[in-house]
Amino acid sequence: MASNDDPGTDGGGGDTLEEAAGVHGTEDFDFLTDLLDEEQLSFGSSDRDNHAGDWGTPEERKVSPDAVVWPASTAEVSGVLEAANARDVPVTPYAAGTGLEGSATPAHGGISMDLTRMDSILDQRPEDFQIDVEAGVIGSAVDEAVAGDGLTFPPLPSSGDISTIGGMIATDASGMQTVKYGEVRDWVLELEAVLADGTVITAGSKAAKTSSGYNLKDLLVGSEGTLGVVTRATLQLAGRPEQIRGGRAIFGDLEDATAAVFDAVRSGVDVARIELLDDTTVAMANAYLDTGLPDAPMVFLEFHANHGIGEEIEFCRSLFEAQDVERFEMAAEREEMAQLWQARRELAYAVDSYDRDLTPLHPGDVTVPISKYPEMVRFIKELAVDYDLVVPCFGHAGDGNVHYSVLVDPDDDSEVERGEAVYREIVERAISCGGTATGEHGIGQGKREYLEAEHGSESVEAMRAIKRALDPNDTLNPGKIFPETAEGKRVRVSAASDG
Repeated sequence: MASNDDPGTDGGGGDTLEEAAGVHGTEDFDFLTDLLDEEQLSFGSSDRDNHAGDWGTPEERKVSPDAVVWPASTAEVSGVLEAANARDVPVTPYAAGTGLEGSATPAHGGISMDLTRMDSILDQRPEDFQIDVEAGVIGSAVDEAVAGDGLTFPPLPSSGDISTIGGMIATDASGMQTVKYGEVRDWVLELEAVLADGTVITAGSKAAKTSSGYNLKDLLVGSEGTLGVVTRATLQLAGRPEQIRGGRAIFGDLEDATAAVFDAVRSGVDVARIELLDDTTVAMANAYLDTGLPDAPMVFLEFHANHGIGEEIEFCRSLFEAQDVERFEMAAEREEMAQLWQARRELAYAVDSYDRDLTPLHPGDVTVPISKYPEMVRFIKELAVDYDLVVPCFGHAGDGNVHYSVLVDPDDDSEVERGEAVYREIVERAISCGGTATGEHGIGQGKREYLEAEHGSESVEAMRAIKRALDPNDTLNPGKIFPETAEGKRVRVSAASDG
């Protein structure tokens, strides 16, 4: 039988089973001690608190689970889910905790299922450009494993060195190379997943394409652990480009910078990364990293090719010059290019540390059609002026993705209220432009209220129907995605009329 504390992960003395079970009765968790070894189960307060939310969960919305489990195999995931489902105990999948919309918060208590110990690379087939990995493998480990074969996993997000493949699949993550390579979804061939009742399914195929049956694979990708727990994935790989060049373009005006991005994408420039930083964001990067960049709007660029990269760079330069670019600079060495991208990679930390009296409200990641991108950025900056708030804009400009933060004094109720209004207006404007409330962070808890505005009530009801069919007891990650769960309702077959 397992102890009530995991000494390897919870430094202080653990709670007893009776002390730990704050949401459910103690009998709800006796079954875990028969399913898992001692080191795979904890009721200790430190472990539970460490699984109370993700990076994007504010303190007041964190919920400590009643227990934390670390399964080491698909069979153990299946066993825990089958037993929990039969006992009406919620289970919230947990990856690396790097999410930004509260998807890993155990909103109804129960079990936090941490998949990080399922971190094996199972098989590599370089001749097929494929790799099989468990869900807990860190994204950058995939790139390292296949580098010797001249391969790469292109859609890794900026957090790829600290987030897991399972977490990326759960939110359909994407990153700075999306403009050329697409989202994680586009590189997942086959999944193994465990449904709420413990049933293990395989979705997708190792073939390059298939038209066989319903596309369960794409249904699971982006479902944030509400339909099944992904335990294994077959990923498609790509050859590493022989030529990589990066640089930056500096503009005197933000309108010129966004127009240049639109022209580059519309004209088909073969760019692998095209990232916008407004002047506010650049100032924050300078303060955090002492980069010495001019406090001006700029676009960071990277080109990948096996031949002819110079011609593509010059094509992009000509388009940017037509939009009054002030400087168009390409890095000469790989080390210089790495320094160039450091400012972009560490923007989240730069924003957080910019002013000790100001705190970012919510992480923003709206995405709009590329023709609406200049309009969207302009609208955000106008709101900042109208509401007298600091709102830096940056992000994956090539696919119309705008990241933004609304900074407020958390002790100033009026300022917080204005900040919430700005956040709401930005999301509503993105949806009205034919865009989305979230390009890559997911719905989680943070954006449930926008689901019906974006998709329509009929489509959301169809989503609920799928959830109820696969998880009628609402065992898996309850309290996420659907608007009514903001009021604490669990979406069950018997509660169909709640929607």
